[in-house]
Amino acid sequence: MDINPIIITAKLSGTDQAWADKLRRSHYPPERNLVDAHITLFHHLPPKILPEIKAQLAGICRNNPPPPAHISDIMNLGKGTAFRIQSSALQMMRQELAEHFYTMLIPQDRAEPRLHITIQNKVEPRKASALQASLLRQFAPRSLAITGLSAYHYCGGPWEPIQSWSFRG
Repeated sequence: MDINPIIITAKLSGTDQAWADKLRRSHYPPERNLVDAHITLFHHLPPKILPEIKAQLAGICRNNPPPPAHISDIMNLGKGTAFRIQSSALQMMRQELAEHFYTMLIPQDRAEPRLHITIQNKVEPRKASALQASLLRQFAPRSLAITGLSAYHYCGGPWEPIQSWSFRG
């Protein structure tokens, strides 16, 4: 049995994944860029409940179409930059999972989620501000295709894929 915590993410379409990964490779410190761009739904679920996690994610994906989503603005992370994701349907799916796993959630996962895609992190605030200013000059809200949910083991840096599920339709 794996002892590494489980991370749950929303899976992007191939086109959106390639776009976000390109930005992440351009702006994330290379030595810290150990995973692809992602939308984290949960940061730390206990590995002992993996069968239950798989069942819940499979059920949500089987019973729901892809949730409409869009990038609404640029987020200042202090020492980084992200795109804010708006999706009431994805938020409702996350809420359903949070209620199911509530007693096992860490404080970070009990807090109100701020869905986002991080493209820069752990840089000097001045560098983050410069990127945000540059992005704002050409920014326009855009749609984002979310195709499913994924689970990973956190391995102290890189993530080990467990499984992905696709939304119906």
